[in-house]
Amino acid sequence: MAWRVVDHGDRRWNVTIAAERRANSAQWNLVFSFRCAGANRQAFWATYPLASSSKAALFAQAEKLSNDALTALLSEQLD
Repeated sequence: MAWRVVDHGDRRWNVTIAAERRANSAQWNLVFSFRCAGANRQAFWATYPLASSSKAALFAQAEKLSNDALTALLSEQLD
């Protein structure tokens, strides 16, 4: 199930949230999965510039992000 749904151009994208921690790092990084259904199925992961030592705090910060911020990240990835 999608965490959020955003529209970009004429396509609807399902957005899923995740946290990733790299080896030898105490920081969790915020990552989004963008998946588009339809004739031109497309999917990719994009890292958002938010990090925290707490995964719960990171997800709480993500909840405050606007759909416009997600659409901007999506647009960057598609260009």
